[in-house]
Amino acid sequence: MKIPAGAPTSINTIKKVVGSGLILDRKNIEINPLLETYNRYIKKINQVLSSELSLYSESEFKDPLIYAIENGKRIRPLILVLASESVGHADENAYVAGCAVELLHTESVIHDDIIDNETLRRQKDPFHIKYGYNTSILTGDFVLGFILNICAKLNNPRITKDLATTAMLMSEGEMIEGRLETSEDLTFNDYLKVIEYKTATAFETAAKLGAILGGGTEEQIMSLSEYGKNIGVAYQIKDDLRDWKNEDKLFNLLVKKSSDPRDVFNHMEELLEKYSSMANIGLRKIKDSDAKTSLENLIKFTMFKV
Repeated sequence: MKIPAGAPTSINTIKKVVGSGLILDRKNIEINPLLETYNRYIKKINQVLSSELSLYSESEFKDPLIYAIENGKRIRPLILVLASESVGHADENAYVAGCAVELLHTESVIHDDIIDNETLRRQKDPFHIKYGYNTSILTGDFVLGFILNICAKLNNPRITKDLATTAMLMSEGEMIEGRLETSEDLTFNDYLKVIEYKTATAFETAAKLGAILGGGTEEQIMSLSEYGKNIGVAYQIKDDLRDWKNEDKLFNLLVKKSSDPRDVFNHMEELLEKYSSMANIGLRKIKDSDAKTSLENLIKFTMFKV
């Protein structure tokens, strides 16, 4: 039995349905709920992405890359641009850097979907089903070169180093997750470490790069980095709660090994509130502005609502 499309869903509902056999259908989740509020930014991000992709119009990877990036929420480049505006201004370089962060996310999605044997991504076939495994691997390699070219254009060693470190940490997180999937001693701390590496590090880097490009002080850069890291953890916790029925996820393993799954969901709810609150705290040293308000409003999207 499935919850009907459009039915209101909350974490309390999930606690009830865990033992009742009800299943959340992620196919009914709106692809990009950010569009209504942040359409102006997302439209510009997509324009700059298209412009960067046009540089490779003769490449074998052009069509696969267009397929890979379409329908993305663009939350990472959005955070980067807003962070830049919150400490100064967001020029073309901020949007170009946002492309690098989005491309890094795209590359990780392509490979993650292979590892996780995903059969649906953004309401369409995952990349490896559409284009095959060989093209998936090669596209990931091409994207990393694409990002290096963007770094050369930005000509800022600090940005290059942060993006490189982020790519390595995301890979570390994937390796740790693979090891923990067969562990008998999986803990919430293990789960959080994987989230911090695989997901939150990209959010943290997006906010940090935005602060750097916006001309922020070191204190502002640190504050926005904390904001990015914490909203990233909260964002992933929310995503895992929505996808709790997926048996291949670490969160599901925590549910399985618990004597009462409701305890796991209660703890997840507490963690969600904790990291959302810490994301807000990370903005306290940023001066009030429309961009700061927009960053604060993004935290609302980590609250559990479908």
